[in-house]
Amino acid sequence: MKIVGLFCGGYSSEYDISLKSATTIKTHFPKEYIVYKILVRENKWQVESCSGLVSFDLNTCSFIENKVYIRIDIGLVYIHGNPGENGKIQAFLDLHSIPYLNSGPLASALSFDKWFCNQFLKSFNVPVAKSIFMTCEDQFSASFICSELGLPLFVKPSDSGSSYGISKVKSLGEIPTAITNAFAEGKSIVLESFLDGIEVTCGVYRTKKGLIALPLTEIASENDFFDYDAKYNGKSQEITPARISEKVKSQVQERSKYIYELLQLRSIARIDFMLVKDEAFVIEVNTTPGFSSESIVPKMLACEGKSIHDFWAEIIEAEL
Repeated sequence: MKIVGLFCGGYSSEYDISLKSATTIKTHFPKEYIVYKILVRENKWQVESCSGLVSFDLNTCSFIENKVYIRIDIGLVYIHGNPGENGKIQAFLDLHSIPYLNSGPLASALSFDKWFCNQFLKSFNVPVAKSIFMTCEDQFSASFICSELGLPLFVKPSDSGSSYGISKVKSLGEIPTAITNAFAEGKSIVLESFLDGIEVTCGVYRTKKGLIALPLTEIASENDFFDYDAKYNGKSQEITPARISEKVKSQVQERSKYIYELLQLRSIARIDFMLVKDEAFVIEVNTTPGFSSESIVPKMLACEGKSIHDFWAEIIEAEL
C-alpha cells in the first residue's frame, strides 16, 4: 500500500483550520492508501503515528514508527498559507522526487500572491478590481490612494494565505491603520477598489475525463465582508447552489475553468468572484481551499451528490 504524507499546519494564522481540513481528508481518503498527517511547524515537523508524535526526517522524507522505517510515496499538501499554499513544500517534494497531488511550485506561488495573480489574469482579459501594490507603509499617501480607488476600498496582505489583516476602509482616516494591520500579516499589500455585487465561489478540479466545475456557492456575510469571523465563526450564509441565473452560473464556471488552465493548476482549486451587473470579477484564487466539515468545497460536493472519498479517488487517478 502506498504511503501518503498529508502535510498540514504551517506557519500562518490558519494553523488550526489546516488541521481540521487534514482530518476530514484523512477520514474520507481512499482506503488503498495509508495516510499519515505531517504537522509542519517552524521549529519542527512531526508525524502523527500510532505510537504518538514522531520526528519527520527532512533529509530522507521518512520517519520511524514502532522501529520500522517508513518513507512517504506521495505528498498531499494541505497548509493554508506558508509554506504549503505558496508552493515551498511542493518544491521540497520535487527535490526529493516524490510525486504530489497539488499544483506545482510556480502555479502555487503565483496564485498565492493576490497582486501578481490578478495582474497575470488581467493580462488575459479576466476582469479584476482596480488596485495599488505597496511594499512599504509610506509608499503612497492616503489622499492619493482615495483619488485612485475611491471609497470604500479593501486593504489586504498580498502574500499571505490567512484571512487576517484584511480591512474594508470607509474613510480617509482609516487607511493608515488598515495598511499597518495588513503589513503585520505579509511583506507586501494590495489595495483594491470596492466591487458592489454578489460574492460567489467556484470549485474546480481535474479528472481523467477533463475539468469539473462544482456548483457555485453564494456568500452572504453578516459582517462587512467575508473575513475570518465570517468564514470560520458562522457569521455568514454560504448558500449552495448560488441564487443566480443559469446564464451567469455558466459564465462563472467557464471562467473558473479558464483560470484553472491559465495558471496550470492541479487537484482542487476554489476561485472567488464578485458579480457586478452579471460580470464576474476575480477576487482571488485558492489552491488549498478549506476542507473541514464546515468548509465550502465539501458542501459543493454534497450538492453535486459526490462523496469526498470518490472526489479524492478521481483526483488521484488524474494527477498521479
